[in-house]
Amino acid sequence: MPTVDLNADLGEGFEFDAELMCIVSSCNIACGGHAGDEASMAATVRLAIDSDVAIGAHPSYPDRAGFGREAGSITGAELKQSLIEQLVTLRDIAGLAGAEIRHVKPHGALYNDAARSRECADIVVDALLNATSGAALVGPPASELLQAATANRVTYIAEAFVDRAYRPDGRLVPRSEPNAVHADINTITTQALMLAIDGKVTAEDGEVVEVAADTLCIHGDTPNASQVARAVRDVLESNGVTVDVAY
Repeated sequence: MPTVDLNADLGEGFEFDAELMCIVSSCNIACGGHAGDEASMAATVRLAIDSDVAIGAHPSYPDRAGFGREAGSITGAELKQSLIEQLVTLRDIAGLAGAEIRHVKPHGALYNDAARSRECADIVVDALLNATSGAALVGPPASELLQAATANRVTYIAEAFVDRAYRPDGRLVPRSEPNAVHADINTITTQALMLAIDGKVTAEDGEVVEVAADTLCIHGDTPNASQVARAVRDVLESNGVTVDVAY
């Protein structure tokens, strides 16, 4: 049976971090761009170490007011410098605790922009190479991020979302559209199992589409986040899926 990583975005100021850290196998820690500060980074790193969870960085556009959801707020050298600063801050905090950044996952608008734009993807990969030591890159399958990582020999971890709706082309339904985020736990666990075992998802129009993924994301900013995460892990493991880091 397959092995799949289960990740969550943490250190963003929501209340379920400690509970989620006991369930996931990897975490993506906000490092100051859209949320988080040195104190929250240190606390989340310690939680991850205590829970034996792989530590990842979750950098974004410097957009705290908009929670990193404003596309293209900065570009080019300015964006690269911001990402390097975010990654170095988390890297140094993790290093003081005896840990290291295992992966980098862009947040929000940066994730979407870098998935579509090779120029943006190259900036993300360049920052990763400058600020980490052999970290993997997490992003959507068949994206510009994948192409940039491959060109630079960076390990790529393809990600899918257990609680987001998909379009027939394999892309996420934008959050601005109705029913973009699943609320029903049975729908979420069914999607997680289908992704983990078959590498497929049922799109919003009912079509079954390929979405190959090494890691599955659970959002930590929903009211029942820990309940959803526990249900997903229980369903995966009860069906023979091993939950562990994929790199």
